[in-house]
Amino acid sequence: MSASPADLIVTGCTVLVHDGDERIAFREDAAIVVREGVIEAVTTAAAAADLPATERIEARGQVAMPGLVNCHTHAPMVALRGLAEDLPTEEWFNDVVWPVESNLTGKDVELGARLACAEMIRGGVTCFADHYFHMDVVADVVTECGMRAHLGEACFSSQGPRGRERSLEFALGHRGAAGGRITTALAPHAPYTVTDADLTATAELARAHGLPVHLHAAENRDQTDTSLARHGVTPVEVLDRTGLLDTDLLVAHGTGIIERDLPLLARTRGRTAVATAPRGYLKFAWPGTTPVRALRAIGVPVGLATDGAASNNSLDVWESMALTSLIQKSTEGDPRWLTSRQALHHATLQSARAVGLGGSIGTLAPGRRADIILVDLTGPHTRPVHDLAATLVHSARSADVRTTVVDGRVLMRDRELLTLDVPAVVGELDRRLPALIDRSHGRRIQEYDT
Repeated sequence: MSASPADLIVTGCTVLVHDGDERIAFREDAAIVVREGVIEAVTTAAAAADLPATERIEARGQVAMPGLVNCHTHAPMVALRGLAEDLPTEEWFNDVVWPVESNLTGKDVELGARLACAEMIRGGVTCFADHYFHMDVVADVVTECGMRAHLGEACFSSQGPRGRERSLEFALGHRGAAGGRITTALAPHAPYTVTDADLTATAELARAHGLPVHLHAAENRDQTDTSLARHGVTPVEVLDRTGLLDTDLLVAHGTGIIERDLPLLARTRGRTAVATAPRGYLKFAWPGTTPVRALRAIGVPVGLATDGAASNNSLDVWESMALTSLIQKSTEGDPRWLTSRQALHHATLQSARAVGLGGSIGTLAPGRRADIILVDLTGPHTRPVHDLAATLVHSARSADVRTTVVDGRVLMRDRELLTLDVPAVVGELDRRLPALIDRSHGRRIQEYDT
């Protein structure tokens, strides 16, 4: 290690690490040394005791983990939290969400993004994959607040060629922004709102410009059944015939993936991943969930997500981790699957891979970006600790995250947000809500008909 002062040393904690076989392990009484936004060493607390550092965090009783990744969300939709409750999917879209989204302004998106980033930082999320409108504004918020993000400007075929062009312009214009903390993707909405011709054009643009693609597909079984009845193919088969499975592809939800889709997903020529957001599936009463076990068996990473707070009411990836483990046990009828250690793997390294950042984040190791969260396990609900992995997944809560670090910069310390002013955001958002939620105009941005 260098003799000059480190930028940050976190010491006295238990560190979650991945061993040579990518299994979850824990190093006790450890320290993490950070320099220029990168982890220089994971060592013992004793070895780091005399090392000089610009900033030092004493973390006794806490677990240091890789920052969580929200692999699919619509961050500005926190402004619609609780607005469309207890509705089937079609009514949720057509009667509430898409009419309200026709009112969206850049300022609404900015305020929603600020509130969402504050919620995620407090919940230990250091990176999120967002798929929405006015994404230049979201990129500005990410740059300012210090998070990491994978962003795509959503587009529909109903917008004509200009929608796809805007998605491309955003992706090219913001790729590598915020000192490399922003990565970008093309973001067609879904096979049921984007034509085969436009999906094919998107795949061609992705290959030509070296861009990944982030979209919804096979969200639920009804979509798959409708696609089969109308077109004779599943949504995944649409992705294959339009060339999207030849790109680096992030598929949101995938609860409608069926057996005949698996061979296609197993032999994709790009990096294909799926994001699962189980809380929303329960709220919409969808009959199935993402087939995590089958996808894992064919080598497709499954990252954890929340979807937007308009459907999920929360951006709590910690809850997604626990629900994924529990729902998988119930769905598979096997208490040995999904184990706490497997759930932690999905929450860390697999989620990083899902958003194309598996080489830089997702594990606490030398050479990785210093995206670190500290989880306090001294509360009564986390004691005693017989199995640390189980305590983290099934006993700890997002509110137990004490400190959040991205690229070596402390964004929250001892539960105090350092880069966002929540009361100011909430006050301004509240003043804008009447105009935002007005549906008397009768417009909607799209029609949900799968």
